[in-house]
Amino acid sequence: MTVIRLTRMGRNKKPFYRIVVTDSRKRRDSGWIESIGYFNPVVEPKVLKIDEERYNYWLSVGAKPSEKVKKLASK
Repeated sequence: MTVIRLTRMGRNKKPFYRIVVTDSRKRRDSGWIESIGYFNPVVEPKVLKIDEERYNYWLSVGAKPSEKVKKLASK
């Protein structure tokens, strides 16, 4: 099953996250199909960028967003 989820990047105590499309059986940070955005919770104000066109495309072909991605995308 294809999922849309966050993958952690950055260094210790300073994470940022890519919003990626990947197979649900893969590990959190392992290979992904496509990167469709990013989220940086460390800076103020928090930075969120999602390619809406690609996000909607992946939803239309059956990808399931994680709870956190679903919450972020609704903002």
